[in-house]
Amino acid sequence: MQRRKFIATAVVSIPAIALGETLLTTESRTDKGFVVKANESRFKETTKLFGGTSPNDIKVSSKDTSGNLTVFEYTGNVKGGPPLHIHHNQDEIFFIIEGEYTFKINDTYYELQKGDTIFLPKKEPHAFTQRSEKGKMYFMFQPSGKMEDYFRKLATFKGQPTPEEGAKLFSDHDMEIVGPPLE
Repeated sequence: MQRRKFIATAVVSIPAIALGETLLTTESRTDKGFVVKANESRFKETTKLFGGTSPNDIKVSSKDTSGNLTVFEYTGNVKGGPPLHIHHNQDEIFFIIEGEYTFKINDTYYELQKGDTIFLPKKEPHAFTQRSEKGKMYFMFQPSGKMEDYFRKLATFKGQPTPEEGAKLFSDHDMEIVGPPLE
């Protein structure tokens, strides 16, 4: 009799567990649309990269999407970009608003300019560099992962992190450096 009661309780509990996970997932999701104005960021938070010269604003936060998507607007006021790296858990999409960029996915190079979009699948080695003096782009991660925190931490550096600091920063945020930045 006890076994029958245990099995019945377990079977009845499965939908309750699934419902509980759904409620927890949607709890942190925004339930209303919103607008983020030009040159502003969601929650009024701005991270500035390259020694404080280049704003990287969150437009749509992981808090808005239950961690499913984060969108950034980056204004590049200096040339350069990240080292060749892999995101183990996120796809990435870039949409160029202004400037000229070179992207590398595996061994293939792409030249992008205003209006161009590039998709970078997770687990594919990639890097980019801003070639123009000024640039602007929207880029997004799906799912969000730890990317908002990564940029917050990166913004605390006065300049470029040392190779050791960079490797730790990437590793702490589920990424891996696999080569140097593009020239």
